[in-house]
Amino acid sequence: MTPQDRATRAAQALWADDGASQWIGMRLVSVGEGTAVLSLVVEKHHCNGHGICHGGITFSLADSAFAFACNSRNQSTVAQSNMITYTAPARLGDALTATAREVALTGRSGIYDVRVCNQAGETVAEMRGLSRSIRGRLFEE
Repeated sequence: MTPQDRATRAAQALWADDGASQWIGMRLVSVGEGTAVLSLVVEKHHCNGHGICHGGITFSLADSAFAFACNSRNQSTVAQSNMITYTAPARLGDALTATAREVALTGRSGIYDVRVCNQAGETVAEMRGLSRSIRGRLFEE
């Protein structure tokens, strides 16, 4: 099985049970070994009292992209720590894209960077996620 085949199958298995990402309205765009891209169109129910996208929604999009990237090798992996910085507001109607990439993977620990951009390519947030692999696989190989 190629690394791309493994990443695709792992993403399919993870997405099948990911009710949270689907409920929020995310779309899985692409995956590769150590990478993932997810998208979301900001709707009214994603906006806070300031009329901008709630930070928790932006964080959820980044966190989901992180999850798909760090599970791409079919090793069950969870978040150990995340830190996000918001650089610009996302607004109603914005098409957000979260792109996650692996920075380092050593043993059971990984480091991932996620950039969330709007449809104009403007960065609205940057997240760094630290992962930890646990027992189990997403599918049988």
